[in-house]
Amino acid sequence: MASKNKERLSQEDIKARLMFLIGAVLSFVFLIVTLGITYALIFVTQPIGGQAPNDAAFIDLLKTLAIFLTGSLGGVLASNGLKDKTKSDYEKSIERRLGGSDTP
Repeated sequence: MASKNKERLSQEDIKARLMFLIGAVLSFVFLIVTLGITYALIFVTQPIGGQAPNDAAFIDLLKTLAIFLTGSLGGVLASNGLKDKTKSDYEKSIERRLGGSDTP
């Protein structure tokens, strides 16, 4: 059970930990998919005349998954800082004035 004296995390800390977890999980899955494609292309014995239909479908599925994960990982990691712009002192003073807590 957590102690009651422990300081609570701020929203920024929670979001940073969540982004790290999402990035780590997507990177791990991307690594597994990449290793799966490499294994399927290099070490699986194929028929002499061409590639087995099941293997071709499996590799095609892995390629699609890798493309999706690349875009997802890039989007999640790139959008991390877009919405977290800190407000300047001027913007904070405008908000206080509009909220009625500060008189000019």
